[in-house]
Amino acid sequence: MQYAVDLWAPGMTARLDGAVAWVRGSDLAPFLAGLAEDFRGWDGERTWQTHDGDLTVTAVHRSGGHTGLTWTLRPWRLSAGGWSASATTWLEAGEDMRSFAADIGHFLAWEPAHP
Repeated sequence: MQYAVDLWAPGMTARLDGAVAWVRGSDLAPFLAGLAEDFRGWDGERTWQTHDGDLTVTAVHRSGGHTGLTWTLRPWRLSAGGWSASATTWLEAGEDMRSFAADIGHFLAWEPAHP
């Protein structure tokens, strides 16, 4: 299954068509759920990316109980004229992160109804 990913930040919009939300058995939903489970924090960065590297999510934990998720789109990274765009979202490390992870898990598990 492929997804379109839109990234918005003040003064910027970017779109990635054809993103695949899994990486050899380790998809985005379990990555986010793991961040939510570690609400007390961790050192350094944790990173998830699609198999082709077009979408990367880098997570950091900051004092005060907040998780920063930097979403980076980088299509055509190996071709001339490639581009990248990043934006960071901040969530409360407890319930906000848990709810967000659950919403993404539900969205990625969605299957269309068959006639």
